[in-house]
Amino acid sequence: MLASPTGRRILRDRPRMTSRTLSMPYLRTLPENTVGRAYAEWLDREGVSPDTRDNVRYIDDEECAYVMQRYRECHDFYHAIVGLPIVIEGEIAVKAFEFANTLLPMTGLSLFAVARLKPAERQRFFTIYGPWAIRNGLRAEEMLNVYWEEQLERDADELRAELGIEKPVDMRDIRKKERAWRKAEKEAKERSRDSLGIN
Repeated sequence: MLASPTGRRILRDRPRMTSRTLSMPYLRTLPENTVGRAYAEWLDREGVSPDTRDNVRYIDDEECAYVMQRYRECHDFYHAIVGLPIVIEGEIAVKAFEFANTLLPMTGLSLFAVARLKPAERQRFFTIYGPWAIRNGLRAEEMLNVYWEEQLERDADELRAELGIEKPVDMRDIRKKERAWRKAEKEAKERSRDSLGIN
């Protein structure tokens, strides 16, 4: 952050992203596809708020503690700008993106959660979201140096292009189609058993 003019400004200003510093009613009124509107809609859809993130503890150095707090508070902007939901599969993809972008060890450690994914989710991670996260995290501008509070009224597509980020395939859509397919398959099996008189 010290190597970036914007990063230095963030460190000097030490802005916080909370429901007191971000007006959610205002963000909801912004035009479609602005960064602020995308952020507000993502928070609403996921049922979280800017206050969901815990305060940093156990870091004595004041500046380092602020950097970690900023990282936590920016996390939901990363979700919103790429459209990934708060399900374990989406969280792991965002953490992989963060690791490739920041090299923060804790983001890398969280990738061990891949072991908790169901087989279909694990396959998606290794074939779609993992490669997307590494490719985009490595080539994107340093995300900790984005002054999100100054980007709220910008077009989200424009900001993604400036940062060097491409949106991944819609995870919600894939999961919805997969659930519909499983439901249809189950109903077809039940109909087949009924027609054969099998209980």
